[in-house]
Amino acid sequence: MKARIYVTLKNGVLDPQGKAIQHALVALGFDGVDDVRQGKFIELELRETDSVKAKANVEEMCKKLLSNPVIENYSIHIE
Repeated sequence: MKARIYVTLKNGVLDPQGKAIQHALVALGFDGVDDVRQGKFIELELRETDSVKAKANVEEMCKKLLSNPVIENYSIHIE
């Protein structure tokens, strides 16, 4: 089973890396970009075969290690 996790900053949290990407894109001639928010993508290969258990385990991983719940949101997709 595979888990895909997308971690993004919560709205209202400053994203200096996103701003740097936006400025670099403008400098390269891409004028149509108004805002950039960057995040993380994590892919896990799991031994679990029950998708409900897998999602619960990955949820715990996100809360304990893979994200900072104070400033980040995450979404989990199990396949």
